[in-house]
Amino acid sequence: MTLPLFFFYVFAAITVASAFMVISARNPVHAVLFLILAFVNAAGLFMLAGAEFLALLLIVVYVGAVAVLFLFVVMMLDVDFAELKSGLLAYAPVGMLVGGVLFLELLLVAGSFVIAPDVVGSGGLPIDATMDNTRALGQVLYTRYVFLFQGAAAVLLVAMIGAIVLTLRHRTGIKRQSTAAQLGRKPSETVRNVKVKSGQGL
Repeated sequence: MTLPLFFFYVFAAITVASAFMVISARNPVHAVLFLILAFVNAAGLFMLAGAEFLALLLIVVYVGAVAVLFLFVVMMLDVDFAELKSGLLAYAPVGMLVGGVLFLELLLVAGSFVIAPDVVGSGGLPIDATMDNTRALGQVLYTRYVFLFQGAAAVLLVAMIGAIVLTLRHRTGIKRQSTAAQLGRKPSETVRNVKVKSGQGL
């Protein structure tokens, strides 16, 4: 066994174990920490594959921003997880259907080595060895797959808006700023003229 193959098995095993702990951990803070561990080991797999740009992007963007943001949101927000889990049984059939489809896709990917061994490892685009992977990735994303790239960005935007809407809570008894009411004020409502006699203060 060569050294790169050994590191591949180590990174892959830790990534799979961390991903399983993300969905099985009862504490959401622990789940986010396992998610960070999965990101770091996935970056190691990218480094072994020669995609240094994707590895560093995974560390800087996902570990440095997204996962840490999730951790702070979970720690600072007073989220009632018991209330969120109350409707779990109602969505269980849909979740099982989606999970079954994803499991079937994983089986097809794993079985592609046996079904069509000539397809495995053949890329859809020729790889230019003289070009660094950052430039090659940019040319592929912004030329051939530009619409799919923009579609993925739209899906992430909708997911971000949905997360904000789900976690937004309007609390009663809190004074809120009304820009329309402030701009619509009249001088008679805000200014009071008082006549002060000479020698007297307010």
